[in-house]
Amino acid sequence: MAEMVAKGEAPDILFWVGCAGSFDERAQRITRDICKILQHVGMKYAILGTEESCTGDPAKRAGNEFLFQMQAMANIQVLDGYEIKSIVTACPHCFNTLKNEYPALGGHYTVIHHTQLIQQLIDEGKLKAEGGESFKGRRITYHDPCYLGRGNGIYEAPRKALESLDAQLVEMKRCRSNGLCCGAGGAQLFKEPENGDKDIHVERIEEALETQPEIVAAACPFCMTMLRDGVKAKEKEQEVQVLDIAEITARANGL
Repeated sequence: MAEMVAKGEAPDILFWVGCAGSFDERAQRITRDICKILQHVGMKYAILGTEESCTGDPAKRAGNEFLFQMQAMANIQVLDGYEIKSIVTACPHCFNTLKNEYPALGGHYTVIHHTQLIQQLIDEGKLKAEGGESFKGRRITYHDPCYLGRGNGIYEAPRKALESLDAQLVEMKRCRSNGLCCGAGGAQLFKEPENGDKDIHVERIEEALETQPEIVAAACPFCMTMLRDGVKAKEKEQEVQVLDIAEITARANGL
């Protein structure tokens, strides 16, 4: 963003990479694929780079409102300094915080999740599932992230992105507004689970495996970690892939 402003240019959209997309090795692959998609459709985008800090979501969920507000105010200052209007993010937690919690602190932006952007680009004919890997007839089950689905009512965009591939979309018993959490939200990812009979991510992956999928589709880096751990726990790594919708879209378009 700093380089773009130095040239006197402004982006169409700011890509908010998020902590997972920046530091988690698996989520970095999703970040790269989103960039490939944005470049492929000719969208002018920028990132904040080292000026981007955590949105404060884990601090807020864990009960540290003071730390959340400090992080949020610092980010709002940077975003407003660059006169940012539109933001796309790959993380439903960042998405929810920027969209629903920043306005109360003075941060007003148009925020969309990458699955919404992908669906929009497919509708506009800018993304076509051709020239890449074929997903025709392949069994895909999609896991609704809590902060995207129940938190913000976004159920159709990710599914439409998958339907455009001509894949066979199979739903789990608990899906959409009745979806089951992967076990990572609410800052649970950063702590040990409490005692119980079974870890949530194992319960969730069992439901996914009941649909006999070739691919479990995710749209959140936290869900990605938990679902992959579940697949490992069930020793199904050879048969079942866990892929983000951005990765599936990039592959289908040969990016």
